Amino acid sequence: MVQTQESRPATVPLEDVLVELTSRRQEFRDQRYVSPNFVARLKETGIYRASTPKRFGGDPLPPAEFLRRIERIAAVDGSTGWVASFGSALVYLAALPLETQAELYADGPDVCFAGGLFPVQHAEPTEAGFLVNGRWKFASGCMGADILGVGIPGDDSTAGKPRTALLRPDQVEIVQEWDVVGMKGTGSFDLAVDHVEVPREWTFIRGGEPTVDEPLYRYPTLAYAAQVLAVVGAGVARSALDFATEVGAGRTGVTGAPKLADRAYYRIGLAEAEANLRSARAYFFEVSEETWQTVLAGDPATSRQNAQLRLSATHLAKTAAEVVNQVIHLSGTGAISTGHPLQWLLGDALVPQQHAFLGPAMYDAAGAVLMGQPPTVPGFQ
Repeated sequence: MVQTQESRPATVPLEDVLVELTSRRQEFRDQRYVSPNFVARLKETGIYRASTPKRFGGDPLPPAEFLRRIERIAAVDGSTGWVASFGSALVYLAALPLETQAELYADGPDVCFAGGLFPVQHAEPTEAGFLVNGRWKFASGCMGADILGVGIPGDDSTAGKPRTALLRPDQVEIVQEWDVVGMKGTGSFDLAVDHVEVPREWTFIRGGEPTVDEPLYRYPTLAYAAQVLAVVGAGVARSALDFATEVGAGRTGVTGAPKLADRAYYRIGLAEAEANLRSARAYFFEVSEETWQTVLAGDPATSRQNAQLRLSATHLAKTAAEVVNQVIHLSGTGAISTGHPLQWLLGDALVPQQHAFLGPAMYDAAGAVLMGQPPTVPGFQ
C-alpha cells in the first residue's frame, strides 16, 4: 500500500530569494548554470513541490499561479526563471507507478527533475527494464537536479511514443557543453550514460496517462510544458520594459539631446510595447484559468482548449521577443554595447521563441484544431 504524506508549507518568501538572485545572476551567467545551493533556495519557496502530488506531501499549484511565480523570477534573471520553470516537470512523473513515486518522494516533496530527452537513443530491453547508453542534449538545470531523465524509444505498449528513463545523478556524466547567446546560465548541458540498466518501473511515457488522480494531472501536460517556457520570455520582456521606462525618464543622450522620455517616438514605442505584452499575457492567463476550471470540475480539457493553450503560449513567446527588440530599437546607440543590460535580455528573449514547443508550426497546428481538423504537429495534444 502506498503511503500518503502530509503537505508542509514552504518556508521562505519568494521575494527574499529574488533579492539574493539580483546579486547572484552574473555568477550564474559566468559559470553557465544556476548553482545547486540556489536551487536549494528555490526549493524553500515551494517551486519544486508545486507539481508534486498532494498524496506525496506536495503543494500542487494551479497552473496560472505557478506561471506567475516563474514570470517574477524571470524578470530578475531569465536563466533562473527557465531552470525554476521545470518545477512543473513533475507532472510528467505522475505517469510513473505509484510505488515508484512513493520511493521518489520518500525524502520529501521538493524534487528537482531535469531531462535531456533528445535525440532519443536506443536502449536494449532487459528482463528487468532497459540498458541505457548514449548522450542527450539540453538538460536544463541538470547541475542542481535530484533526478535526471533521458529519452529512449517506445514500443508496442506505448503506442510508439518515446519513454523517459530516470536515473540518479551518480549514474550520469554531465558534459558541460553549452555556448549560447541567450539563457547562458541554464546549464543546459549534455547527459552521457554508459550502459546503465534502468528498471521498467522507473520509465514513463512523456505526457502519458497519470496514475495520480488529482486535478493538476488532468491539465494538458504538453501544453503546460510550453506555457512555463513562454512565461519566462514574458518575464524577460517585463524587465526590458521596466529598464527602458526608468532609463528613459532620467537619461539624456550622449549628444546632449533631450532625454528619451521627452521624445515622442520613444513614448509611443514604449507604450505600444507595453500594450502588446499585456495583451498577449491577458490571452495567455485567460486560457490557462479557463482550462483549469474545466479540470477542477472533473471534466477533461477539450481539444479546443488545448489548442488555445498552445497558441497563446506561442504568441506570448513571440510577442515577448518582439517587445525586447522594440525596446532596443528605441534605445539608440548605447544598446549596441556588449555590456549593455538590454543585450542580456535580447539573448534571453530569443530562446523561448526558438524552442520546438513554441515555434511557427504551432500556429498552423492550433489553427487546424480551431477549425475542426486534426493538428498538423505530432504531439500537439
